[in-house]
Amino acid sequence: MLKLVPIDMDGTLVDVESSWAAVHHYFQDHNADGLRDFLAGRIDDHEFIRSDVRIWRRHAPELSVEDLERILAAVPVMPGAKRLVDGLHAAGARTAILSGGIDLLAHRVARELGIDLVLANGFRVTADGRLTGEGIVRVPIYGKEKVLEGLQHQLGVSPAETASIGNSEIDIGMFRRSKVGVAFLPADDAVRAAATRVITEKDLGQALALLGDFP
Repeated sequence: MLKLVPIDMDGTLVDVESSWAAVHHYFQDHNADGLRDFLAGRIDDHEFIRSDVRIWRRHAPELSVEDLERILAAVPVMPGAKRLVDGLHAAGARTAILSGGIDLLAHRVARELGIDLVLANGFRVTADGRLTGEGIVRVPIYGKEKVLEGLQHQLGVSPAETASIGNSEIDIGMFRRSKVGVAFLPADDAVRAAATRVITEKDLGQALALLGDFP
């Protein structure tokens, strides 16, 4: 019996490659330097978030949670996402967003789709909702496997009762903790090879038929 389905957000539940990049694009900016330093191991997840916020605050020094919610409201949900979530719930499975993306967007998507649980990264704010510059890391970019393990223990669900869905190398750890790993529009051959099932069309609802093979 499939009991838990954690789903990646950026590039999977929503039709943007990165929620962080979506904010940069709004300000017509980027954080190529921060990404390069992170991938080289020179900064950690917390400093990566700080570097993002520093760039945004150059354009909006009083940037608030409400501002970010307004910016991220333009991010579209992936085609087929609602059909997937409704089908999983009808089959008795719990759903979760497990993402290194921005929690403000993750909570919006969860409300729209009816997803049960949200684990994503956020921001520390002042009493009036302004960003302090510090982040809250709930899902380290390369730590999804450990986060999923903790969620499984919390819910009393085994890997044999879990299926996961994602699109990038960051999601391979989720696949390892799942009986079924679905690569949705996989970013590269490594993701494709790590998955047990692959979807190559932009229709997340197709995952239902693939998960149906594993009652």
